[in-house]
Amino acid sequence: MSGPVAEVRDLRRTFRGERGEVEAVGGVDLQLSPGTITVLIGPTGCGKSTVLRIIGGLDAPTSGEVVRDPTVPIGFCFQEPRLLPWRSVRRNVALPLELAGRSRTEALAAADARLAMVGLSDAADRLPAQLSGGMRMRAAVARALVSNPRLLLLDEPFGALDEVTRFRLDEELAAIVRGTGITVLLVTHSISEAVFLGDEVVVMSPRPARIIERFQIPFPTRDAALRGDPEFAVMQTRVLDVLRQGLEATP
Repeated sequence: MSGPVAEVRDLRRTFRGERGEVEAVGGVDLQLSPGTITVLIGPTGCGKSTVLRIIGGLDAPTSGEVVRDPTVPIGFCFQEPRLLPWRSVRRNVALPLELAGRSRTEALAAADARLAMVGLSDAADRLPAQLSGGMRMRAAVARALVSNPRLLLLDEPFGALDEVTRFRLDEELAAIVRGTGITVLLVTHSISEAVFLGDEVVVMSPRPARIIERFQIPFPTRDAALRGDPEFAVMQTRVLDVLRQGLEATP
C-alpha cells in the first residue's frame, strides 16, 4: 500500500451540552503510515479517544476531514474487553466473522488461529468469567484481529491491568503487530507503553486536543530487554518533559 492508511486533516470536534459548547479536538493533523504503530498520549480527557473514534468512523468531526479507504478493514479494541458472558472464548472471538456472514466452521477455525496467536488456545472453551483480566484482554485482541484488519485501533486496552501483566501484553502485542504488518493507532496514558510500542509518539495538549510534539522512536526491536536500555529511559524522560510543559502552559 502506498501513502498513509489514514490521514487526518485539521480535525476539530465540538460537543454541545447543557452549559454550551465544549471543544474536544482543536485542529489535529495526523498520518498513519502502513505497518507502523502511532501512539497518542496526553492528559485524561484531552480528546485522544475522540480522535481515534473519528478515524474509525464511530464519530464525525465538526470540521476537517479523515481520508481513509473505506474498504480497508478495521479492528477495534477498547478499554474493556466487552466479551459476551454466555459465549465461550472461541465463540466470542469468532463473533465478528459470524456477523459478517461467514460459515460457523470457517469462523471458528479463524478464531482458533487468532487464539493461538495470543496464547489462549487452552482457554478456548472457557467462559469469560473463568479468565483472568489479562486473559480477557488477550481474547479481546484476538477478536479484533480475527477479521484480518489492516488498521487496528486500540483505546487504552491494557489500562486496567497490573503493571507486570501490562508489560507482558505490550511485548506480545509488539510481536504480533510487527509480525503481521498491521497499521496501529494506540491511545494510552502510559509513557512506558507509548515508548515501548510506538514508532511515532504524538503528545497531545490538554483539551482541546492539539499536537504539542511528535517523537520518532528509534528502537529496532521491542522485547523485555528494551526496558533496561538507558536510551529507553532517556526517551521516556523526553516525552514526560513535553507532557509536563503542556500541562504547565494550560491556563
